[in-house]
Amino acid sequence: MFRTKRSGLVRRLWRSRAPAEGDGEADRGTHGSGGCCMGKTTKVVKSTSGSDAELKALTHSILKKIKEKQLEVLLQAVESKGGARSPCLLLPSKMDAKVGQQCYSLPLLLYKVFRWPDLRHSSELKRLPCCESYGKTNPELVCCNPHHMSRLCELESPPPPYSRYPMDFLKPPDSPDSGPSSSDTGETTYSAPVGLSDSLAVQESGERPHWCVVAYWEEKTRVGRLYSVQESSLDIFYDLPQGNGFCLGQLCSDNKSPLVQMVRAKIGFGIQLTREADGVWVYNRSGYPIFIKSATLDNPDSRALLVHKVFPGFAIKAFDLDKAASLRRPNDHEFTLQPRTGFTVQISFVKGWGQCYTRQFIGSCPCWLEVIFNTR
Repeated sequence: MFRTKRSGLVRRLWRSRAPAEGDGEADRGTHGSGGCCMGKTTKVVKSTSGSDAELKALTHSILKKIKEKQLEVLLQAVESKGGARSPCLLLPSKMDAKVGQQCYSLPLLLYKVFRWPDLRHSSELKRLPCCESYGKTNPELVCCNPHHMSRLCELESPPPPYSRYPMDFLKPPDSPDSGPSSSDTGETTYSAPVGLSDSLAVQESGERPHWCVVAYWEEKTRVGRLYSVQESSLDIFYDLPQGNGFCLGQLCSDNKSPLVQMVRAKIGFGIQLTREADGVWVYNRSGYPIFIKSATLDNPDSRALLVHKVFPGFAIKAFDLDKAASLRRPNDHEFTLQPRTGFTVQISFVKGWGQCYTRQFIGSCPCWLEVIFNTR
């Protein structure tokens, strides 16, 4: 008759668990489920490792052993779907759990329950920079916060190319030129074909204390100023009260297109851009797929760059400095004509582009980002 605070927290956590079934279609998305592929529909099937009753009983028994303060941390992370910054959830690393015939570590079980029901092994995961326990040497405790982890996006064997990297990627080859655009990066204004002005300005500007700059586009129009990135990690989101980073919702846009308005509303928590020792990673924090094209994601001998789909909760190494250096090849026709191609990554929200989509060019996507790297 009288419910304790602990039992209330446990019930709320169980109600906030990840759904056992879901789909990852191109224009639908759900937080924390799905897969990573290129042009395919990924379906998450219901776990066969144990019945829902077994999983519920086991999860409840484990949650009852966790302190109330820790339950509150877990609830904050789960209910906000990672939108609110939550601290590490440090729990004993040797606590294992068995569901059916399968034995899981405690972190893996919590990741399955609250984010990815189809998760099988910790090797599928990557720890996010927000996890303060990363690199700590205490082997007895491990962070079990499900939103301190991302799922690795494994690139599949490529089908026929979705999208080549055209010299002018914002318009069809036979369309009339839309005129030069300028980018205000200081006292000097640089003019160039649409889509290349920012890249040229960044490469030719004298002072570059940043490691990259980000431009936000709606179709063929850039919205707002260039955003210089100096911190190692940046959140790019549309409207997040507790967020700290590049808020797209604060930019003034005159685009009244219903499709642009719809995609804007779906950006949500957006992405996290992180510079790490092995390259630059993009983590999809939103509830819908994002689409990425980068020269370092593909075979360096290929002249066709693919558009890669990244589902919610997944991370991908979008830029590799070593590979980018190797792209500066004097005999490569494409990179000779446009040498900065290898140092720019395009990311579109919700809607993809290329041969498998209605939109052939990224300039037709409702909302997208241009990330320009400073590699010097």
